[in-house]
Amino acid sequence: MTGSIIGQPAVQQVVVDEAAEGQRLDNFLIRQLKGVPKGHVYRIIRSGEVRVNKARAQAETRLALGDTVRIPPVRTAQQPLSGDGEGELAAVPAREFPILFEDEAVLAIAKPAGVAVHGGSGVAHGVIEQLRQARAGARFLELVHRLDKETSGILLLAKKRSALVHLQDQFRRTAGQQGVHKVYSALVWGSWPARLKVVDLALHKTLDAAGERHVRVVDADHPDGRRSISLVRVVQAWGPSAAEHAPHEAVSLLDVTLKTGRTHQIRVHLAHHGHAIVGDAKYGDFARNRQWARGPLRFPRMFLHAREMAFDHPVTGERVTLQAPLPPECATLLTCLDSDTGASTS
Repeated sequence: MTGSIIGQPAVQQVVVDEAAEGQRLDNFLIRQLKGVPKGHVYRIIRSGEVRVNKARAQAETRLALGDTVRIPPVRTAQQPLSGDGEGELAAVPAREFPILFEDEAVLAIAKPAGVAVHGGSGVAHGVIEQLRQARAGARFLELVHRLDKETSGILLLAKKRSALVHLQDQFRRTAGQQGVHKVYSALVWGSWPARLKVVDLALHKTLDAAGERHVRVVDADHPDGRRSISLVRVVQAWGPSAAEHAPHEAVSLLDVTLKTGRTHQIRVHLAHHGHAIVGDAKYGDFARNRQWARGPLRFPRMFLHAREMAFDHPVTGERVTLQAPLPPECATLLTCLDSDTGASTS
């Protein structure tokens, strides 16, 4: 059975954000056009239908932050779920998420951990596809920024093109400029030194052959390094516990405020100083993560949560401050830690 043609195609104007910065145009389009054969992706590039900042571009063109990519109308083909040709089509399920704020221009939701923000890289669909399916009558709905799949918390979407441009401009502003204020809760291994309040490092992002992102710390004068700044505050710390029902080592709960918004910034900053985030499968400690996931604590995810965000409303100009409470699994884990050891607070 061949794939069925679905969807209502339309021209897209996609602004390149931190997550897509540095990608080749062909890889970017393959991720944007989930289900479109690669051969067709290359054909629309060669034909000039794809434009970067209104100009023709090549497949190997590297995208820069803020570039606008015009993607022509393309119908996608969804393949059957089963391998016997008899299964149902892999349709995108309609799904709403907890709403933190919504008006005619902006939508802010509480994204759960384990859900990608968009399809691509082996993910059939994400938040944006599910929301569009749930809100079939919406004329415009686009992601303003990204959260990693395993990160929970505040995710901002635009309901108007003008709002998208305005909000993404705020996200691009650097330290010292009035932009988007973002605070994350992170539980890390060990006792974070309270005196270490500012992490200021250059980061270099690379992509492997499969398009997987990996970020590392480089020297400040590295030609491909980008300065990144995080402010860190210890909220609570727990010493090691030998409790029979849930033994664990020392951990620290941190508030991390981003002054820049580099890919994987918090995860790399904290791991670089020897305090990786609990549950981080890319930059963390695999053995300890597995112990916590399978052991008495039963915590299988990464403990990184976008808990607070403030931005200027794109229409009214008023400052909007949003908060997302810790997900139940994170709150339960902290309660468990409190019951096992004496905790100190800053």
